[in-house]
Amino acid sequence: MKKTFVLDTNVLLQTPFAVYSFGDNIIVIPEVVLEELDKFKKDNSELGANARHVARIVDGLRTKGNLNEGVELDNGGILRIEMNYNNVALPSTWDTGNNDNRILQVCKGLLDKGESVFLVTKDIFERIKADIIGVIAQDFFAEQVPGFDEQYKGRLDVYTTDDKLSEFFSNGKIGVGDIFSFSSDYSKKESPVLTANQFLIIHSCNNDKQTALGRFNGKDIVSLKFLQEHPFGVTPRNAGQKFMQEALMIDADKAPLVIVKGPAGTAKTFYSLAVGLHKIMIEQSRLYRKILVCRPNVKLDEDIGFLPGSEQEKIAPFLRPVVDNLEVLIDNDENERYKSEKELKDKVDELFDRKIINTEAIAFIRGRSIVKQWVIIDEAQNLTPKQVKGIITRAGIGTKIILIGDPEQIDHPFLDIRTNGLCYASEKMKGSPLCFQITLTDEECERSELAYESAKRM
Repeated sequence: MKKTFVLDTNVLLQTPFAVYSFGDNIIVIPEVVLEELDKFKKDNSELGANARHVARIVDGLRTKGNLNEGVELDNGGILRIEMNYNNVALPSTWDTGNNDNRILQVCKGLLDKGESVFLVTKDIFERIKADIIGVIAQDFFAEQVPGFDEQYKGRLDVYTTDDKLSEFFSNGKIGVGDIFSFSSDYSKKESPVLTANQFLIIHSCNNDKQTALGRFNGKDIVSLKFLQEHPFGVTPRNAGQKFMQEALMIDADKAPLVIVKGPAGTAKTFYSLAVGLHKIMIEQSRLYRKILVCRPNVKLDEDIGFLPGSEQEKIAPFLRPVVDNLEVLIDNDENERYKSEKELKDKVDELFDRKIINTEAIAFIRGRSIVKQWVIIDEAQNLTPKQVKGIITRAGIGTKIILIGDPEQIDHPFLDIRTNGLCYASEKMKGSPLCFQITLTDEECERSELAYESAKRM
């Protein structure tokens, strides 16, 4: 018996091609969903673009048959538009004028007719209400990645013998067969499965505190090349920052994409700016023309064209965290830094006036080809998978893109820890020789004792 999948509006707004994701089963779009999609069709946002995409898909199928009766899809499924089942009884306290409840009426009506119905929605409360009336409900899993604990971290703790650890310090490399890990209950040794560019903390099997830091280059485990560097006067304070420094310092021809995940206070933005300034102002290698900083904001990205002022004036309030980091970087004397606010502001403004650092809204990156730039995408957890793909594919020759963010702090109403662009890019780019990744931990918070304590406890 074929299954009937009823699609909610939020599923189609996130993934327009969702209608093709259910094999040879029956896909139902309630008429009320079309009404909701119609409200988005003129938006300049990604939601508006997706609503128009759905409209084109459905309109194309309309020319092939009667949508009320069902039109066959290329994969053998059938798409059908269902009108409201106004006569279907819901709990008396539920407002049948509510769009979510109208969708539930369709589900209950089809269920009463004997169809095997599944409501597909990203709305948790709607799934709960579906369960109340006996309708099976599920989330939409396309473009989803595993839960955060199962996601790729870009780092691994492994063990080796004292002799091999000494060999690593002497020769700068050891073989994959020279390391091992332990099973979860520490009862037996295991051979770890490594990923290209994965960072390793190599422990002595006799003394856990004796360690070395390395990276799997796809063949061997090699020592970090930039361990002794101090980009723009910054010194890494923990293993995570040392790994992050390594990934950032490698030139764009070998590491054009760096993905950094981690909680607040782990210096993700700070380090990305420090290495970028070091490359441009200290090394003066001319590998990069300038630093481009983008910081997604849900409302800003949708409405930027309607806000007053220039582009820089529109996005300035959302880039204040970047300025905060620059204040620390351009004057590392903590005792003198804040004695003159005007002098400090002038130093920061100079970086923008000289075009060493530029800021731009995410909406304006689309369609561009960005060449020889150091691109920092801050708060990347608020990007959609479509947006993050659009950004990475904008990278031209010599450009290095750094995606940074905290998957635990998502502001986008349609995203969560499994569907946001940062985690999506991390999982899809895992194993690419052109991508370096590192996930920082709560214990690597260096902002302040309070920041560390709150990250650990909260």
